[in-house]
Amino acid sequence: MRAIISMPLITVLASLTLSACGEKATLPEEAGIGPRPTLPSPSATLLPTVHIAPAKAWPAGAAPTAANGLAVKMYANELDHPRWLYVLPNGDVLVAETNAPPRPEDGKGIKGWVMKRVMKRAGAGVPSANRITLLRDADGDGAVETRTVFLNGLNSPFGMALVGNELYVANTDAILRFPYQDGETVISAAGVKVAELPGGPLNHHWTKNIIANRDGTRLYATVGSNSNVAENGIEQETNRAAILEVDLASGQTRLFASGLRNPNGLAWQPQTGELWTVVNERDELGSDLVPDYLTSVKDGGFYGWPYSYYGRHVDTRVKPPRPDLVAKAIAPDYALGAHVAPLGLVFYEGNLLPDNFINGAFIGEHGSWNRKPRSGYKVVFVPFADGRPAGMPVEVLSGFVNADGDALGRPVGVAIDKAGALLVADDVGNTIWRVTPAVTTAARP
Repeated sequence: MRAIISMPLITVLASLTLSACGEKATLPEEAGIGPRPTLPSPSATLLPTVHIAPAKAWPAGAAPTAANGLAVKMYANELDHPRWLYVLPNGDVLVAETNAPPRPEDGKGIKGWVMKRVMKRAGAGVPSANRITLLRDADGDGAVETRTVFLNGLNSPFGMALVGNELYVANTDAILRFPYQDGETVISAAGVKVAELPGGPLNHHWTKNIIANRDGTRLYATVGSNSNVAENGIEQETNRAAILEVDLASGQTRLFASGLRNPNGLAWQPQTGELWTVVNERDELGSDLVPDYLTSVKDGGFYGWPYSYYGRHVDTRVKPPRPDLVAKAIAPDYALGAHVAPLGLVFYEGNLLPDNFINGAFIGEHGSWNRKPRSGYKVVFVPFADGRPAGMPVEVLSGFVNADGDALGRPVGVAIDKAGALLVADDVGNTIWRVTPAVTTAARP
């Protein structure tokens, strides 16, 4: 018996095919990079352009390609969707093995069904391991000797921060506090809730990252939006598309900065002490819009979402408009390119990599699913001078997509280990990569 397919589904699938094949970038990728990116007219489509790099595994012995003067090797493998990294003072590396929680209200309808299929094909459809694993390289030779389940039974954990003898973990819906003693490999104590974070049955952008301020009195938490451009209702966006400030003494939370569609990485710039973040911008305006970005974050600052992008460029899809908010919108400091999906961010303060990396930013770009041709799927370095971006990004790790268009890996979190090497979490490759100088040199004092 022949299967009967409804006309709406046929229409959606046909639109998906047309959007994947028809709309494509008209500008080179570098046009959307830097402090003054080119912003063409929007190219709206019924469905976003879909150009997936299907998730595959790294062949035995394969690895990403390191830039000239650098080398890359496997630090740990056979992990379960490693997304985020945190290096403890003694050199132990914590890895959040995690994925999206159940979200029954997200992705409803035909369009939602299509997007779930897209995300599954891109490697984002696996269940969450809900744990943090500890990796220890006791002799500093770049090989892990000890590997333990450090914390288990979490709820889509992501960000981590150690303040004194207390480890803070950002679940998808709350920040928890755990007692920590230097050198321990397992925490068995139950976590204490410090503050709630926006979660719930919709929870469209589920990752929550945290960073502590210099004196350890406050945490800053990233919370992504509950939609692309508030199509689920602005009432669903309370304390979302934002960075929240949490007072650790009281647990009270306040809005620190807003209008940031999906911020993830957080880092303090070494020269200025300013807080910086990387942000995933909105979709469905075409392959050339909107550039994702790296920016400093101002207390009380509004960065446009959903009403405008890249400062005061109005998004006419959002109703009702808010010209009062658009007039306040701050343009980001530095565009990274359209749809590159920046997630990881760390400034380099180590003494192992060459001098040109000092004070600049390493960024893990998870890679596009809705741009043709693809963008991201690499780790880049943005040089800084006097606390500001100073030049075009440099590719540090590439080769995550093979000649057939398959994603062998996708970079996410980045961190600097105790020796000064760059660590990269690869959630599709289930691997942590370690980047060092290609030729062994004496570390700077």
